[in-house]
Formats: sequence, C-alpha cells, structure tokens
Amino acid sequence: MSFDSTINAKAIDIAKLSYETTAAAGSGHPTTAASLAHIVTVLMYSHMRYEPANPGHPSSDRLVLSEGHAVPIVYSAAADLGIAIGKDKAALRPMTRDDAMSLRAIDSVIDGHPNPVEGFPFFDTATGSLGQGLSHAAGLAAAARIDGIDKRIFCIIGDGESREGQNWEALDFIKDHGLKAVCPIFNANVYAQSDVVSPQQTWEALAKKLDAFGYKALVIDGHNPTAIQSALSQHAQQMHDPQSAPLAIVARTVKGWGSPSQQGGGHHGKPAEGEELAKALAELDETAKQLGASADVSLKIGLMPTTKPEPAVVKPAMTFNEALKAYGLDSAIAKGKFSTRRAYGVALRALGHARSDLVALDADVKNSTFADMFAKDNDLKSRYWECRIAEQNMFSVAAGLSAGGKVPFCSTFAKFVTRGYDQIEMAVNSGANIKIAGSHAGISLAADGPSQMSLPDVAWFRSFSTMRNQKGQPGFYVLQPSDAYQAYALTLAMAEHDGPVYMRTLRPDAEFLYGENDTFTLGGHEVLIEGRDLLIVASGYMVHEANKAIERLDAQGVDATLVDLYSLPFDEEAILDLANENNGMILTLEDNYGGGIGSAIADAVSADGGGFNVRQMFVRNIPKSGRTPDEVLNYCGLGADQIVQQAMQLLELSAT
Repeated sequence: MSFDSTINAKAIDIAKLSYETTAAAGSGHPTTAASLAHIVTVLMYSHMRYEPANPGHPSSDRLVLSEGHAVPIVYSAAADLGIAIGKDKAALRPMTRDDAMSLRAIDSVIDGHPNPVEGFPFFDTATGSLGQGLSHAAGLAAAARIDGIDKRIFCIIGDGESREGQNWEALDFIKDHGLKAVCPIFNANVYAQSDVVSPQQTWEALAKKLDAFGYKALVIDGHNPTAIQSALSQHAQQMHDPQSAPLAIVARTVKGWGSPSQQGGGHHGKPAEGEELAKALAELDETAKQLGASADVSLKIGLMPTTKPEPAVVKPAMTFNEALKAYGLDSAIAKGKFSTRRAYGVALRALGHARSDLVALDADVKNSTFADMFAKDNDLKSRYWECRIAEQNMFSVAAGLSAGGKVPFCSTFAKFVTRGYDQIEMAVNSGANIKIAGSHAGISLAADGPSQMSLPDVAWFRSFSTMRNQKGQPGFYVLQPSDAYQAYALTLAMAEHDGPVYMRTLRPDAEFLYGENDTFTLGGHEVLIEGRDLLIVASGYMVHEANKAIERLDAQGVDATLVDLYSLPFDEEAILDLANENNGMILTLEDNYGGGIGSAIADAVSADGGGFNVRQMFVRNIPKSGRTPDEVLNYCGLGADQIVQQAMQLLELSAT
C-alpha cells in the first residue's frame, strides 16, 4: 500500500495546487484537473520515461492532453518535479510553484491550454480545441516508428470530447497502421460542460465502442493508483505483441475528486475563490486523512529509451526535367503541357529521395493528387501514411509528425482541405512545419461541379498570410502555380521553408509558361508581359486566361502588363511600382471566391494611399458542372472575353 499512499499524497498535493493556480488566474478548470489527479501522478512520477531537465528529448515518452482545459494538473506536477520550461531552448530552467501561479498571465509561459511554443516543451502540440489530441499522438508514434525509437505516447481524452468524430478517425488510423505505442486514456468523469454526458459517452458505451473498433478496452477506477499502474503496464506489454489488439484505457473518475463541494454539475470552468477555495482545500486535506495518504516511498521516473533518431539526410533534389526522365515522363517535355497536380507528385517523389525527414500523407485520393508516386516507390513507401477519407485526422497526424521531427506533406482535393480548418489552425498554433497540397482547385475542375470545387480556400489561407507566427514568418504562404515547372520548383521551396505552406494544384494539363532555368521563391511573383496601360494580376489557371485576354486587348490597342502573382504574401512595393507604371490601373483575376489576391492587392493600395484604381474579378456566383473549363469560366464571368470587357470598362472609367 505504500505505492498507493504515496500516489494519493502526490495527487492531493497537485490537485490543491490546481485549485490555487486557477483561483489566482481567475479562470480555468480545477474540477476537471482534479479528476485526472491520480492518472497524471502515476504517469509523470512513476511510469513515463523522460528527463525533467530535457522534456523535449526526442527519445522520451510523450503525453498529449487532448482535453487541454485540464492542463493545470500537469502544470502542478511539473512545478513539483521541476520540469524545465522556457521559450529559449538553450536557456531552459526548472518550473517552480511561482511559475504555476502565473497561469494565464500575458507574460507567462504557463498558457491557458497546452502549447509548447509558448514555453512548455513537455508538450509537443497545442491542444484544447477538442477531439484532436489522439491524432497528434498517432503522428508522434508514426515519427517514432520511422526513427526506430521504442517510446510510448499517452493521450488523455475527455468523455464528453469523445463525441468528436475525429477521435474515431484517429482510432481507425492507429489500428490500420498498428501504432500500438499510442495509449488512449479516456477520462470518464461523467460531466461535460453544461450537463452530464450523453448515454453514448458513458464509460460503458465507450468500452463497447472501443471493443467494436478492435481495441481491448480496460475499464479501471481512475483514482486507484495500483489499477492505473497495472493498466499502463499491460499497455507496455501488448505493444510488442504482434498478436494482441491495441489497448485503450477507460478510467472511471470523479470530476472535482477529493472535494465534495466541487462535485456535480455547475462547476465546469469555474475556479473556486475565497471561501469556496478554502473549503475545497480543506476537503482535500480531509480526503488525504481518510485515505491515509503519505509519501512513504520514493517514486522514480522511468528510464528513457537509449535509441536516438539519426540526423536527417538532406541533399539537392533533381531538376524537373531530370525527374521527368528518371520517372519515364519525359514525353511531357515535347508535348509542352503538364498538370500542376502531376508536377507536385513528381516533386514529392524527388524530394523523398533527397530528404530522409520528408513524409507524405494522403486521404484516399493519391491517384488523383499524384501522391501515389511517393507511395508506390519501394524506397519511400515506409514514409507514406494513408489516412483514408478522414482529412481532419490527417492534418492533426501531420502536426504530430512535425513535432516528431518530420516534414509532412499532406495532399487531398482542395475542396476537402476546408474540412480541416480548425485542425490546420491548431497546427499553426503548435509551430508545426506542415505542408498542404490541395488539388483539383478552383472552377477549372469543370465537369464535377461545385461540390468538388475549392472556392473559399484562398481567402481562408490568405488570412494567415496577414499575420506573423512565433518565428516572425507569415502564418502561411499560399501558392498558386500556373504551370508544371513552377509547381515543381515551388514544391521544392515548400520543403526548404520551415513553416506552414498551402499550394493549390489544378486538374487540367496546362501549357508550359516557364522553363528549367526559371526560379521561384515564397513571396515572389513573375512579370510575364510588360506594358504601360493596365496591370493585370492573376494566379494559377487564370494566368492562362489572362494571356488570351491580353492578345485581344493588344488588338484593341491596349498595352497591358501581366503579373503571375503565384504567392501570398507578396512584395507589395514591387507590385505597386508596376501599377504606377501602368497609370495606377489594376485588374485582378482569380478562380475562387473573394478575399484572395484581389483583396490583398486592395489592402496594399489602401495602405499606400496612392492614386490607384483596382477592379477585382473572382467567382461571384455558385458554379455548376460544365463539360470544359472554358464553359465554367464563362458561366462565372471569368472567360477571356469577359476579362477584356472589364479591362475596357476600367480604362474608360479612368479616361472620364
């Protein structure tokens, strides 16, 4: 019983500190924290293998707190254990009780929800947007497998949170890929935010669901130290048994454990203050007496695995022409046209051979995104992760892979990328080095119609290009290549950049606009035609349509400049200089809803305050199916003749 009494004593100590820290912050979730007091104590004081002085060590066991609002209990343990904290990895220091008391302060590294970038490297990813943590854990396990590291990843999930479908996407993914190093722990404390959980989220229902998913569900008393330790030990044993099912733990717990006055409904997200705090702390002391809690044995943190990941091998990738020849696709050079989605696949495969840290993920459309060029390569397929039709899980797995030291490239139809906006934002918050390729973008998709067309994506990703992340970089670069050479080069540039990038690729073959010697950079643009009357700024497929329009404008005596604005953000000063050389007349073209490059140009003009006139052409109506891209472009008012019409109206306006 000495182990039990010592764990009970520690659990009560850190539960008390959780009440005190949330009271000092004036917000937080102490009752949820208390429900995890014993599980966190057994994990952090006895079972996990890690070094408190080096919590981010790549070989250590990891803890993902999917129910991120319970984080005060982890902070409290970290303060007691002196786990290292700090934004500067070279100057970490042991966490103290005073640090814990700074919870949620604007100048504190002890953030309101888990976030390693803010200075708590014990965690790998930002969590708290519920339902995503198990996918992060799967990504960490995938990275560990690639590196040959025998570490375990523990993930704590709330019972109310388990309603989120992404949890079950992650469980499928873990089962598909045999990632038994992941140990899901469901905290069944009965109460969600506003009420008790649904009958579908009770501990009984969770256990049955897990069994149906092919898991062995261990139901335990989440406040019994020996039961917790035994369940965790069973997980350690089964993860190396190829015949066993993956194991998940369902822990029956009490929200507000140890403090009767804090139990039941109405306490979620409400710190105890004043007399309530004093009463809660006194009740915890009384619980300690009833349990005979005393630290009468020493607890030892487990020894870390001895293996470490090998340094990544990074070498220059082949040129596009070299890759086409190497992969038997060199007929495209003579043909003079190639789709940007296929160029992405060629680049992904070439990058896989050039970088040992690059991994590829796809959501059951790899034969359309051409990620299958990576997946089918015998030398690369061990670094390919098929995610099936579960895009939210895919993006969160990628965040975990990034935290595990990998460079993840995710591909799916651009339309389906929109399903993962929340997951992508959390990856950005985590500082993840995530790359996303959305194929079949825009209205050039034509025949499949609007259910398959990505139209609000540029505006959403562009919003991230307007802010700066923790490294001072744009939150996202947004790339829209217009031809295959550009798509290939920009995919290589994505891999070199340490930060998030989104690239749109197209289904139709497009004529080559560039060649082997052209270079492209994130944040760059290309001047294709120089004129003096009108600046046309286009991206992606619309560059080709703009070319047609410029020929027709030239026949009418209009001398236009054409800029391929393939990147957001961009060099605003350079673009405005070009506009000044064209009488301040700017026409923007894009095959998506508004809020994209046209809005970005308008913002630059507004900030400059100069005498510019901007007219934006974008998709202003819901598209429909058409048999050719030209039909749909004309239906949406973006055909070459319609561009000419808008250009002439703009020039006539300037002449009046």
